[in-house]
Amino acid sequence: MNAAELTGRERTHLAELPDFGRSLHAQVVLPFLNLRREARAAGIDLYPWSAFRDFERQLAIWNAKYSGERPLDGADGRPLDAARLAPAERIAAILRWSALPGASRHHWGTDLDLVDRAAIPAGYEVRLVPEEFAPGGPFARLGGWLDEHAARFGFFRPFRGIRSGVQAEPWHFSFAPLAEHARRALCPALLRETIAAAALLGKEHVLAQLDELHARYVAAIDWP
Repeated sequence: MNAAELTGRERTHLAELPDFGRSLHAQVVLPFLNLRREARAAGIDLYPWSAFRDFERQLAIWNAKYSGERPLDGADGRPLDAARLAPAERIAAILRWSALPGASRHHWGTDLDLVDRAAIPAGYEVRLVPEEFAPGGPFARLGGWLDEHAARFGFFRPFRGIRSGVQAEPWHFSFAPLAEHARRALCPALLRETIAAAALLGKEHVLAQLDELHARYVAAIDWP
């Protein structure tokens, strides 16, 4: 991937995922469809709730959370008042659940948020929270099945609440053969250049601690 692809500013590495209205890296489509086929045999309708996300979409999410227009949650999942937080606290709160624009693994087309469409109750609004994958949650069976089978198809969970500053995301899976190359290529200098040119709220505070943020929220993942 080139610099623009790594930071979500180009789509030249992508292919459409048939029947889902989603895009993935061209080399990830077949592994995902193979994983989905295996899941279907087990009675699971594996659905990509989210796949590729471009820079502008990630920027809109960031700015809405930074400004308080979009809900901002603490580590315990409880809502926070963005206006009451100092800039560094606000940045840390956002990064627990959402990536910096330019640093999202979804930019690479290697990462997906997965649910079992067959397990969604009528009228239920999927929230992508850990409780949905915990015992008794609608995706508990999916989580266990993925624990057992995802690695055979090249997928792993990069955020399990161990090394990274990102909260555990049991729905988030990454295609290791490509994602690891992208993670190593996305250096602080490239991220700094990308953010410096963007209309990012809190930009001066982000840039002031970017090396630390990169180390904690981009470089540090739960791998292997």
